[in-house]
Amino acid sequence: MAKQKNVSIPDQVEYYRMHFYYNDQNTKDYNKALLYTDSMQNLIEVTQSEKKYAKQYSVAAFSKGDVLFKMGKFSDAYRCYYQGKKIGSSSFDSCTMGEYSYHMGMIMYKQEHYKQAASHFIQSFNESKTCTDNFATFYRNQELLDNAALSYHRAGMLSEAESYYQRTLEYIKTEGAKYSSKTRIMEVSLSVVYGNLAGLYLEKNNFAKAEPLLKKSIETNLKKGNDNRDAELTELKLAHLYIDAHKPALLYNLLKNIRAQLDSVKNIDAEVDWNYLMADYYKKTNDLKKALYYFDAYDEIKDSVTNANRKLKESDFNQQFKDLEDQSTIKTLRSDNKVQHMYLIVALVYAIMALIIILLIFLNWRRSKNSVKTLSDLNKKVNEQKLQLEKSLAELEKNGHEKDRILRAVSHDLRNPIGGIASLTAMMLMEEGLDSEQIELLNLIQATTNNSLELINEILEATTTLSAKTLNKQYVDINVLLTHSVELLRFKAAEKNQKIMLDVLEDPEELYISREKIWRVLSNLISNAIKFSPNGAVITVKVFLENDNIKISVNDHGIGIPDKIKDQVFHMFTEAKRPGTLGEKSFGLGLSISKQIVESHNGEIWFDSDPSNGTTFYVRLKKQPAKKNRLKLL
Repeated sequence: MAKQKNVSIPDQVEYYRMHFYYNDQNTKDYNKALLYTDSMQNLIEVTQSEKKYAKQYSVAAFSKGDVLFKMGKFSDAYRCYYQGKKIGSSSFDSCTMGEYSYHMGMIMYKQEHYKQAASHFIQSFNESKTCTDNFATFYRNQELLDNAALSYHRAGMLSEAESYYQRTLEYIKTEGAKYSSKTRIMEVSLSVVYGNLAGLYLEKNNFAKAEPLLKKSIETNLKKGNDNRDAELTELKLAHLYIDAHKPALLYNLLKNIRAQLDSVKNIDAEVDWNYLMADYYKKTNDLKKALYYFDAYDEIKDSVTNANRKLKESDFNQQFKDLEDQSTIKTLRSDNKVQHMYLIVALVYAIMALIIILLIFLNWRRSKNSVKTLSDLNKKVNEQKLQLEKSLAELEKNGHEKDRILRAVSHDLRNPIGGIASLTAMMLMEEGLDSEQIELLNLIQATTNNSLELINEILEATTTLSAKTLNKQYVDINVLLTHSVELLRFKAAEKNQKIMLDVLEDPEELYISREKIWRVLSNLISNAIKFSPNGAVITVKVFLENDNIKISVNDHGIGIPDKIKDQVFHMFTEAKRPGTLGEKSFGLGLSISKQIVESHNGEIWFDSDPSNGTTFYVRLKKQPAKKNRLKLL
């Protein structure tokens, strides 16, 4: 790099990414790796070319999120993942969105939401089809398929897991044939899948299929330079097989070999299982003293692993994303309100003028039937005034559209500095040595900036929804969309000790809709159910088939909607907004925007509410006729 001149920004970003990867994967120096992710972002931000280099900017955001995640700074990590997702979605880059789905899958897997993790991995695999066809893409795709199989395996869905293991093996053998120079890596990849598939056969007590796969995997991955950590885990699976097959001699020799490997290649997950197997071996050989020793070691290591993972499982992933998504734009709506008042005044003036003119005509007609010429001149003036008024109204309408454009630009420009203030305040709150007064002032600044961001984003959303003439529609699996919406908000519900129950269709159904817009409707309805329900409540989300329609319901047992404001909840300028059960702020715009989105899809939205039993919102959308030879969106 030092010898090169005029190095492009993508190449400079790649240079920093290589340094990041080395420090993240090899030296485990996460602080240094974090500096390189900052360098990637700063390089693009200094040139103010975030949109031009959206892919590189997303890679930087995802990389930074990975480091923060490993450092246990989950809140900051989720903010980075969200930033990368927003950039990818705004640039309509499916490959970048595949990276986002991959990271969401990893988070869901580590938090033990295995079914949702499988869905994210499969979605990432499909989104990655638009990526450059090279070895890196191939290697990530085989990992995604294997991860989906593992997730189904952990979820107890063994038939789905076996299907995806076989699909992974077929993919490696067929697509991997393009890369003849990568034979060793192909062997390692196959061996990893063999070991995972053998674990599935063990659960089915099919030792005849499991044992040769395990030995084949171990033989390859124990070689120097191969995946020794996976080999250790696979050997432990073989040890379980020896226990079930009552082969104590083979078990003991294998455990001794694993011990020697663990002393050189550290693997905390393998340590847990190894100590358990040793304890079980000595228990069965009646050496209870040694059995107790290894059981104590097993408990100690397992408790350590459990404590390390507790912070991750308790991290509020969905709340972070909800806070970043649901912000509003009240300033634009106030301006819209002023324009509406102007329109009303103009209309009143026009009506008054028309009445005055009619009165004058009537009086002149009564005074003289001979004043035809005067009446004709007056009529001409009336027509001129009418044309002038129509011209003025047209100009007002044009100015209204220009006002929307200016407000969107101003709101967008305000969001970045205010967002910066919010981020800086969050960082300052993390500093040590602050006294109570400083903390109180910083919390006040943070709350104010968060509310301001929420207002600005609602203004942007309202302006965009009101002014959009066309929708970017695509075929979307309604089960996947609902699952995604619920999972993003599950942690927000957990803040109030609430549970979200999801009941999806047995057979997938696709709708031809704007994925982003309908996702906003669903997220808004579920968020309102969370907001207006008490602690410990259950929120139920269901999807039904209803003739040629899909019907979605969101039911809560919250405070309900009083009769006196039921006819106002969908109004754009309603005063029917109320705080949530914990004082959550409401701007009264979400349901109005949701109604416009649903109606733009030729759908319906309505509700039933009883203050004593809660509220149920319904959305009805038209099903689409089946199409042949169309790739299904997962």
